[in-house]
Amino acid sequence: MIEIDGSYGEGGGQILRTAVSLSALTMKPIRIINIRAGRPKPGLKRQHIAGIEVTGKIVGAEIKGLEVGSTAVEFVPRERCGGTISYDVGTAGSISLVLQATLPPAVLSPEPISFKLRGGTDVKWSPPVDYLQNVFTHTLEILGPKIEILQKKRGHYPRGGGEVTCNITPAGSIKPFEEIESGNLVAVKGVSHCVRLPSHIAERQAATAEEMILKHLEIKSDIIRESYRKDDDPHLGPGSGIVIWAESERGVRVGADELGERGKSAERVGSEAVSQLVAEVSTGMAVDSHLCDMLIPYLAVASGSSKIGVTRITSHLTTNVWAVEQILGTRFELQGKIGEPGTVLVEGVGLSL
Repeated sequence: MIEIDGSYGEGGGQILRTAVSLSALTMKPIRIINIRAGRPKPGLKRQHIAGIEVTGKIVGAEIKGLEVGSTAVEFVPRERCGGTISYDVGTAGSISLVLQATLPPAVLSPEPISFKLRGGTDVKWSPPVDYLQNVFTHTLEILGPKIEILQKKRGHYPRGGGEVTCNITPAGSIKPFEEIESGNLVAVKGVSHCVRLPSHIAERQAATAEEMILKHLEIKSDIIRESYRKDDDPHLGPGSGIVIWAESERGVRVGADELGERGKSAERVGSEAVSQLVAEVSTGMAVDSHLCDMLIPYLAVASGSSKIGVTRITSHLTTNVWAVEQILGTRFELQGKIGEPGTVLVEGVGLSL
């Protein structure tokens, strides 16, 4: 059984998700210890348990230590399964982080898989579902798998209640990916939303963003406004946010997002999202700082060499690289320093099903 030290690097939930995901992908049993050891409240939280449980359903896993506060988990895959898996993450637990764990084994499954998940779609410290829909899945389709994400209802902190369906058409293998520079911009698009709030909030977020994009990136943008009448809003609690992405002539997308919060103006939400996007785009690199660590497991099992230019090397990226190296034996080469643009090189192990 492979043993992984969950306290390595930034020591958060990323190691846990990656370890369980690759265990399910390779059908190798794994034990993760010292889970979130350096955090104020160490051990598993409810959303971590959700990711492990849903991933376990894909491979009929036997799981030990699955309780809130546990600092050690054993995950033993038994048999690959397909079909539809439904799960309630609970309150505003992040649906996106659950999908981060479940998708790598799902895209190399022997049969199609669908997830029907309930929880948080737009919450702090995790990518919004709009980002997964428009940046992550777009990139993953270049590698082979086809993923359809349908956001039926949004879920904001603290009540959650978001509903997302994710349909996966697996690929027999993952293609390598080589994109260093993004190239010239051809479009900037986005989604600005608000729920259980006045519709002008989504409008102001979008209008501010469009004005700043034109000023700083010198291109007109197209940002969808999504809001509901206050007397006919199906969501459980209020919230707002914006996700924007820039697409280049090479077909790659760089994204950014910002959530609304009490006391934060709609204009500030829109402007902060654009500031992030401008910073990412200005590096000229093809893969943004949020997407780079999410791609690592896929590049590790691809059938060939990959080389990507990243807008910023992050601790999430270096931690994920370490975890993948421990489990697969894959060797990465990171060129650059944390906090700066760089490149990632990897020779995929060519895993196929």
